[in-house]
Amino acid sequence: QVQLVESGGGLVQAGGSLRLSCAASGSIFGIDDMGWYRQAPGKGRELVAVISSGGSSNYADAVKGRFTISRDNAKNTVYLQMNSLKPEDTAVYFCNADVKYYELGIKLRTYWGQGTQVTVSS
Repeated sequence: QVQLVESGGGLVQAGGSLRLSCAASGSIFGIDDMGWYRQAPGKGRELVAVISSGGSSNYADAVKGRFTISRDNAKNTVYLQMNSLKPEDTAVYFCNADVKYYELGIKLRTYWGQGTQVTVSS
């Protein structure tokens, strides 16, 4: 069983910064892509940023230049540094990870964290 636990959300004023963390634990053989998604009230879940095991990253246009995704493979942890936050960044942020595990062979499954609230006041 694999768990993803997020931390670092909270309330911040516009222009401020927050750093989110997401640690994966359990029976992990390896992790491919790790990512951050967000869901604002009344809207669908959208991709924020994704990073490969080799460190290649992609960002949603809305956060380019303001957010930075990074990961520590030794700790099975992904981070999201969010700078110059705007009220429209207010959402529940979820991390996910494509986890390889061993079960009669190597399998791949996507896991999600429980979400962490980020609120940006104007």
